Amino acid sequence: MTAWAQSLIRISNYEVETLQKRLAEIAARRATAEMRIAVLDAEAENERDRARLDPDAGMMLAAYLHGWKSRKAVAEGDLTNLDAEETGARDALTSAFEELKKFEHVAETARLNRLMAIAKRETAAFDEMGLRKRAV
Repeated sequence: MTAWAQSLIRISNYEVETLQKRLAEIAARRATAEMRIAVLDAEAENERDRARLDPDAGMMLAAYLHGWKSRKAVAEGDLTNLDAEETGARDALTSAFEELKKFEHVAETARLNRLMAIAKRETAAFDEMGLRKRAV
């Protein structure tokens, strides 16, 4: 494999690895956002149960739920943004893989062409040797 092909493949591999790390980081942030929504839901359910038992808590439940809705909307907005970011990262990773495969294909084709040229020269040399032997 030629030096330029190795360099291109190495650069492409680095880009793929970087995008894979980015995608993993996005997935971790997504899991955190989903956990935050689940915790908010559990807290709201806990407050509802508490409001059923305590009349004072029942009076404050509406204010709590109003704040809870705004916090949940923010968390769901973050999740929506992460979905879009994840889609973009997946598209970029797909493109990087395609580029890597193109470079690998070009390098392999160049290697095979080089082997074919060597084989042709070798065959020509053997043919020439055979003709010389026959002429003698």
